Amino acid sequence: MVEQVTTEIVEPHEGAIPLAVSVVIPCLNEAENIAQCVKAARAALTAAGFDGEVLVVDNGSEDDSAELARVAGARVVYERRRGYGSAYLAGFAAAKGTYIVMADADLTYDFDDIPRFIAELDAGAQLVMGNRMNNIQPGAMHWAHRYIGNPLLTGVLNLFYNTGVNDAHCGMRALRRDALDKLDLRTTGMEFASEMVIRAAKAELAIAEVEIAYHPRGGDSKLSRFRDGWRHLRFLLVHSPTHLFIVPGTILAGVGALATVTVLGHISLLGRGWDLHALIGGELLTIIGVQVLALGLCAHAYGTYFMGEKDAWFDAMRARFRLEHGLAVGGVITLGGVVIGAIILYRWIQHGFGSLSEENLAIVASELLIVGLQIFFSSFLLSILGLRSVARDRS
Repeated sequence: MVEQVTTEIVEPHEGAIPLAVSVVIPCLNEAENIAQCVKAARAALTAAGFDGEVLVVDNGSEDDSAELARVAGARVVYERRRGYGSAYLAGFAAAKGTYIVMADADLTYDFDDIPRFIAELDAGAQLVMGNRMNNIQPGAMHWAHRYIGNPLLTGVLNLFYNTGVNDAHCGMRALRRDALDKLDLRTTGMEFASEMVIRAAKAELAIAEVEIAYHPRGGDSKLSRFRDGWRHLRFLLVHSPTHLFIVPGTILAGVGALATVTVLGHISLLGRGWDLHALIGGELLTIIGVQVLALGLCAHAYGTYFMGEKDAWFDAMRARFRLEHGLAVGGVITLGGVVIGAIILYRWIQHGFGSLSEENLAIVASELLIVGLQIFFSSFLLSILGLRSVARDRS
């Protein structure tokens, strides 16, 4: 439920720039800070000559935050569903501005920086990120966040999505209203901050960055260092099937295949020969690797067909390969396992059904049968997921 309370909107002074800006501030029990934040935001809009509003999203506060914000001149929106993302989604839905500025209600950001964000949007950027990392005031950020958490998560995000941002979790941002449809934001928790950057990168939006200062917060922090950090990392991983499945699966299958070739080819490695146990380990890695790869392809298919995700690599693959290709590859590999099994059986018959010592061949045959069947039935699963695309095209 989203309920709006109409209050005063910042009025432009004479000669104001014809530009509508909504400053959206999520708020949860920020009675100590919210009035000062609203006043600072209003003053920044007025000083810059922007036609705008300050909108506070009360996220179920148990203190007088909402009333204090209203008295200070904000328009208040109530979002009872708790969560950083929930608050912003409600705020975006209620905001009237052509440009939307995001900022926290804890006095950590300078609202006087608003014109700098708007200038980047006016110059063509669709999302503008603040970068705090070069101007963190004493006591403003815990050392673990500054030197471990934020650099790690930002680095992973840039590795996976090539966003080029230096501070992926800065809470002061700005975006164009017309970019919201392209972003299609959905998450309700702290991972909302990561989702915005990820979806902007995938949608190939123009992202700019503004250097800002970061000040010690007023009041108590609502963050949980490890829980929220894990939520961000988890979100980065599950939205990148290539790095979560395809890359590890390829490495596992490659190492397994290398071990198999080394044993069967009697190749000396690291100054020694390798035999049965190395072969078993190699076959195990290959089987696991192929299964992980299949899961990755299915994850890509689900993201493409059900979530509207775009991935150039997967799009190229599905345009070139069809169900029949997967069935053929799986069938050939399975047939190879059957043939090797038949050879083992033939040798056993030749020995009068006596003792048999074909461990290596038996292991290879088992691997080929398992991998072949994995590919065969995974191809059907990918085709089933693709039925949604066919139905959508027909409609």
